[in-house]
Amino acid sequence: MPVLLEMKNIHKVYPNGTAANRGVDLTVHEGEIHALVGENGAGKSTLMKILFGLEAPTSGTIEYKGQPVVFNGPKDAIQKGMGMVHQHFMLSPTLTVSENIVLGDEPKKGLFSMFRDRAKEYREVEHLVATYGLKVNLRAKVETIPVGQKQRVEILKVLYRGAKLIILDEPTAVLTPQETDELFDSIQALVSEGHTIIFITHKLREVMRISNRITILRAGKSIATLQTKDTNQEEISRLMVGREVLFRVSKAPAEPKDVVLSVRGLEALDDKGAQALQGISFDIRSGEVLGFAGVEGNGQTELVEAITGLRKAVGGSILYQGKELLSASIADIRHMKIGHVPEDRQTSGASLTSTIAENLLLDHYRNPEFKRGMFLNKNKIKQYAQKMMKEYDVRAQSEETLAGALSGGNLQKVVVARELSKNPNLLIVSQPTRGVDIGAIEFIHREIIKRRDGGAAVLVVSAELSEIMSLSDRIAVLYNGEIVALLDNTDDLTEEEIGYYMLGIKKQAQEAVR
Repeated sequence: MPVLLEMKNIHKVYPNGTAANRGVDLTVHEGEIHALVGENGAGKSTLMKILFGLEAPTSGTIEYKGQPVVFNGPKDAIQKGMGMVHQHFMLSPTLTVSENIVLGDEPKKGLFSMFRDRAKEYREVEHLVATYGLKVNLRAKVETIPVGQKQRVEILKVLYRGAKLIILDEPTAVLTPQETDELFDSIQALVSEGHTIIFITHKLREVMRISNRITILRAGKSIATLQTKDTNQEEISRLMVGREVLFRVSKAPAEPKDVVLSVRGLEALDDKGAQALQGISFDIRSGEVLGFAGVEGNGQTELVEAITGLRKAVGGSILYQGKELLSASIADIRHMKIGHVPEDRQTSGASLTSTIAENLLLDHYRNPEFKRGMFLNKNKIKQYAQKMMKEYDVRAQSEETLAGALSGGNLQKVVVARELSKNPNLLIVSQPTRGVDIGAIEFIHREIIKRRDGGAAVLVVSAELSEIMSLSDRIAVLYNGEIVALLDNTDDLTEEEIGYYMLGIKKQAQEAVR
């Protein structure tokens, strides 16, 4: 296949001296699916921002269709036929699907093109849907459609603007197995119509399944470009991390004991005042992991926030070691040996304007070991922070580095370190490894199981079904605010089976769920 894109010897050094890219080479062939993989901080996102005109390289060159190009912004990249679908959807929820697709580039008619041409808009968008099989209700408001369809809307947006090279950043992060299959069918249809795909992901199974070639980045450098058919997950992960990586959590069978958390008839509203939890009930015992699976937006966030005091429940009961949590303050709950790793580390998990050390001590700086009379013992705090950074492999210049300057994976490790260091009796972990590289995933999973084996009750919420199956001893499936299945995580349980419950296609009898 002819070469479509060449990025040669790309360097990106920020004003603070951080080198994100250090001589990266990337060659993409026309009509291929090219996977870009690497740990957090390896330079993938920076490289794609440079390609799409969001950032300028410090040095290096880009050739597109054999011609040198310089992009001063995304508009330049779009005009050359590039499109980027970001990991976090950039859609207006109150607009329709069709309105989102054409937003900013609406077809016009009439004198001086003063009026919007709705008929032409629908014709053009319907043609795209028919051509690529990206089925979606064009007249539905985006806030009413499933996550998988929102992903299609994002792809349709870049196709509408004429993209021939499409960058997909973590496109399956929030999709069910069935939705992922549909997305891959759509990607194959795009390639068959002459498009080229750069596919960024942490999921090596998907890399092996969908890509033609793979470029691996490590520490800002391109390590290798491989033919997918000639490699395997083990080789890719070894090149990414620099060592062998275990893909499944090694754990002994659970030995659950006393009930630590008992939830009965819990009801809660979402941020818009709609019913988010429909009277759910479950128990978690010490020494077990109960995983909650479900497409995002089916009550997982509200469940965790109700337990941790971040959201007021409107009905039911939450007993922690026999104590009612619904009447407790957030501060009381934080001091009950309950650890909580929230789903959004940037807004709820950490203070981005505070240092690593300050984040690690966020709610136990009052402990006597960190005090010197009325004042904080800065030497003790420094020693503690350095110890935790080493133990949890937080990569930063020092404990005085601001949390906001950390990569997503390192920020997640700071939050995990703070919560696990409390040796909690109940550990609640939401999206434990979202946006985290394969080496950090292995570490975080191992630490969660270590707490389980130490007698903690663990509740895990994840959009990654493989993660739920790897960590959990039992799996509860949430759909539309209800527990529709409660399953023992046995060897014969498959992702496809859980996916049917996640999509509401199957539902257990209430007796089985109880």
